[in-house]
Amino acid sequence: MEPDDRRQETGTAAGHMEKSNEKIMIMLPVLAIIMAELLLFSGRMEYAIWLHVIVLISLALVTIRIHETGIYRIYQTLLLLPLLRLVNISMPIFFDLTLYSYVLVYTPLIIPVYFVAVHQKFTAVQIGLTRKNLRLFIPAAVIIGLLIAEGEYYLIQPGYLIPDLSLWNILKLSIVMILFIGVIEELIFRSLIQTRFEESFGMFSGLVLTSVLFGIMHSGYGTVYEMLFTCMAGFIIGYLFQRTRSLPLIALIHGMVNIFLFGLIPHLGQTFGL
Repeated sequence: MEPDDRRQETGTAAGHMEKSNEKIMIMLPVLAIIMAELLLFSGRMEYAIWLHVIVLISLALVTIRIHETGIYRIYQTLLLLPLLRLVNISMPIFFDLTLYSYVLVYTPLIIPVYFVAVHQKFTAVQIGLTRKNLRLFIPAAVIIGLLIAEGEYYLIQPGYLIPDLSLWNILKLSIVMILFIGVIEELIFRSLIQTRFEESFGMFSGLVLTSVLFGIMHSGYGTVYEMLFTCMAGFIIGYLFQRTRSLPLIALIHGMVNIFLFGLIPHLGQTFGL
């Protein structure tokens, strides 16, 4: 073997080793977040909160010191998950959880999401800011949202968040579920986290890993089936994001799932005795 060939082989091996170490470094906070959510699922609220706080502080401190761009970017986006959980847990302490409280839960997250997107120089294409095919996406979002909501309602059968199906109540529900929950959660999971995971792990592995995190972050419902179902739903939504790169589409789908799940289906089920 020629010296140049040996140097090239050594460089390739070092590159593979560096990539492997990067993946291990990325998986450490991912596993910690999953562990915190499993603690929440098992009813150990105090331990779950402490672990999320530790993950949040650790990621914040590490991002100040770390130099590897891939790890730094993912750590910064993963910061949003313990932050989302801690805000979600803390808000009901101050008031009863109602439709309007979701606005107060999700509005504070706009600032860190904006900071991460701007600081990491995400492009409009990466985030999915497009109006292309929006007229076609609206009916598709309604259909897909209804199908996902029917399956999820069968698993958790939540109550409704609006007192009746008046036009005004449906409009309020739609604004909260699409513009706040749908847009912000999809920005976090798909536009930011999935995009960075795809860069480090590849398209399919990045999609799977994001879907697992999306599912595990629904541990608060207290059922394994709900986490598995939302993992599958996250995979579908994430795949559609890969294919279309459209934030409006996936935010509409997410919003429509919640509109059907917490509004239309519970009321119509009562009306027709379902």
